[in-house]
Amino acid sequence: MKIFIIEDEPAIREELTQLFEKYGYQCASSSDFQHIAETALSSGADLILLDINLPYQDGFQVCREIRQKSNLPIIVLTSRNSDFDELMSLNIGADDYISKPYNAQVLLARIQKLLARTYEIQDNVVLTHKGLTLNLLKAEISYQGQRKSLTKNEMGILRLLMVNKGNIIPRDAIIDELWQSEQFIDENTLNVNIVRLRKTLAEIGLPDYLETKRGLGYCV
Repeated sequence: MKIFIIEDEPAIREELTQLFEKYGYQCASSSDFQHIAETALSSGADLILLDINLPYQDGFQVCREIRQKSNLPIIVLTSRNSDFDELMSLNIGADDYISKPYNAQVLLARIQKLLARTYEIQDNVVLTHKGLTLNLLKAEISYQGQRKSLTKNEMGILRLLMVNKGNIIPRDAIIDELWQSEQFIDENTLNVNIVRLRKTLAEIGLPDYLETKRGLGYCV
């Protein structure tokens, strides 16, 4: 997945680029803010991260211009934190709004969730990756003739990883996806479900399918 960063502070652009590339994303940006909407649209990006305070035209105008031509997901990331700015951003087409200073893990989790929601094909109930098939209707995986049923949480974790194959999914993003509530979820709950999923994968011949990236998260 590719993220186009519209941010006029070079240091922040570089900081965001390093963060996203660390988690497996491709990144692009430009210092030509006079034509930034056109540049973003032609970049092949899957998501746009947009600041409001920009030279030539503000982020609101850029967002409107992008929305006239594309439904690309847009997250506004800005130091402006008033209710008016957030409402304006959402009303003109932004999908999410995050204030600086941002929490890196929260930002990554929001990006993961928006990408999964935007690009998951609702009619596609069968996902395949590296020889493994996940049938979402049957809650079942298969590999080289071997089949196993999954629990709801096992399927949720594996679906999220397969939809975002090749990208590292932070632990916080998985917890947020599986337990969408305000209550505190003990990380041990996630650990238990990861262990069970690994065991299920191993039973059909894929003991190393789910990779742990220490300190970062998981990927397939």
